[in-house]
Amino acid sequence: MTAVRNASPRDTAPRSDAERRPAPPSRPQRIRTDAEAIEAARAVAAIFAAGAAERDCDRRLPWDAVEAFTASGLGGVTVPREHGGADVSHATLAAIFAVLAAADGSAAQIHQNQFGVLALVRAAASPAQQARIFSDVLAGYRIGNAGPARNGKAITAVETRLSHGPDGLRLTGTRYYATGALFAHWIPTRAVDPQGRPVLAWLRRDAPGVQVVDDWQGFGQRTTASGTVRFEDAPVEEGLTIDLTALADRPGLFGPVSQLVHAAIDAGIARGAVEAALDFVRTRTRPWPFTVETATEDPYIIGEVGRLQVDLHAAEAVLARAGHTLDRIAAGPVTAQSSGAASVAVAEAKILTTEIAVEASERLLELAGASATRERDNLGRFWRDARVHTLHDPVRWKLHLVGDYHLNGALPARHQWN
Repeated sequence: MTAVRNASPRDTAPRSDAERRPAPPSRPQRIRTDAEAIEAARAVAAIFAAGAAERDCDRRLPWDAVEAFTASGLGGVTVPREHGGADVSHATLAAIFAVLAAADGSAAQIHQNQFGVLALVRAAASPAQQARIFSDVLAGYRIGNAGPARNGKAITAVETRLSHGPDGLRLTGTRYYATGALFAHWIPTRAVDPQGRPVLAWLRRDAPGVQVVDDWQGFGQRTTASGTVRFEDAPVEEGLTIDLTALADRPGLFGPVSQLVHAAIDAGIARGAVEAALDFVRTRTRPWPFTVETATEDPYIIGEVGRLQVDLHAAEAVLARAGHTLDRIAAGPVTAQSSGAASVAVAEAKILTTEIAVEASERLLELAGASATRERDNLGRFWRDARVHTLHDPVRWKLHLVGDYHLNGALPARHQWN
């Protein structure tokens, strides 16, 4: 396996940073309860926050932060109890990512795909596949992602194909937006098998024919390494090709779970921006001349802060409500109706967390004043992160989804973006 860095004019990180490989898995701490998971998230968030502005400015990848996340045991908190995991609630999962993203939106997003994939494993994998994958995660293996093709076609189009080789299945194709792949031990990707069926194929990151290219050049979420993965006749792990055919006709929660984590990341970025604004106004913002003695006495700043807090708390409340909705639905047989209701609940949260993430990160600079634009503080990263991450899927379609459901009773389409 080769990791390649494509340099850009702003990219000042040492080449060795992109060529670094994940440490071999070492058994993490074992989290047993939701309370332990939240406590671990707060501890890891402190590590994420240390140097986050500098990492973003220099585009230094957060290897130490990634290893800290893994060592904490957070990577396995959604593993079912029968497989040794904590199986935390969806509400707790959302809270974990909101806490992490408030500290560093990029470092938090690196781990997002692991939980989307684990929800898919829970829905579609065989018992033997689940046992293998869940065991690996609890042992410290990280799961990356090899996302959609980049060819102008629909995001759901899959041209990556499996073929029969002399010693098993082989995969050929190129995938993009591969968040987490550079740091991963496993890279699962959607593909089409020799029979034409949609599958989730699992490949080792260090397998021959697997190339991870750190060519992510987005102006936000700069240290996610969300670049390219190329598969060239790469071997697929025996027994780890998961047939996804049945998911088209079987209601599930893998889509809402994936979207819930995205919404939580946006909520976290928003909270980070609000906290940064409060700190800067209290300690460094100068008052407008001839009005008040301190910026904290400015009635217009006070009013804006009040509005931001109300909007942030509203988004966080709807996010928590969405998590609790998923918990309630997961407790009983998941039907077409309940699966649709889960997608709607998460869409409502995604709308509000998107709005507050963009608004709070913009208001941060306005409230803090001209001095907040200095490169040394790098406060612009909150807006850049919010703007880039919230474009993951269009909020205009979330509004349509919610409106069509409440007005016409239309159930959302079932896929990982709903």
